[in-house]
Amino acid sequence: MDIKEVSQRAAKIRQRYHELELKYHGSKWSAEEDALAFLTDAGIVGRLVMDQQGWWPKTSDDQLDYKIGECIWWLATLADQTGLSLEDCIRHFLDQRERDLK
Repeated sequence: MDIKEVSQRAAKIRQRYHELELKYHGSKWSAEEDALAFLTDAGIVGRLVMDQQGWWPKTSDDQLDYKIGECIWWLATLADQTGLSLEDCIRHFLDQRERDLK
């Protein structure tokens, strides 16, 4: 799957969540709320990696792959909400790191 497909599929899923938020809460989450949700899931990824590596008592049901995918989904969502291209964001980061590490 390429980055553009990730972004497109992520946007469709986020739209569906917005519909549910409107239905159950009367408003859609803001970009700030989405960013906080991403940070929560990123923290869970940290805990799951610790579980996997034996650095933390086993407390999970082995959803590391799912949570990493969810974090990528959040990042695609946040890029879209802020008018950025996920592909461009990744390219910019990788290009800069490659230049810095030569």
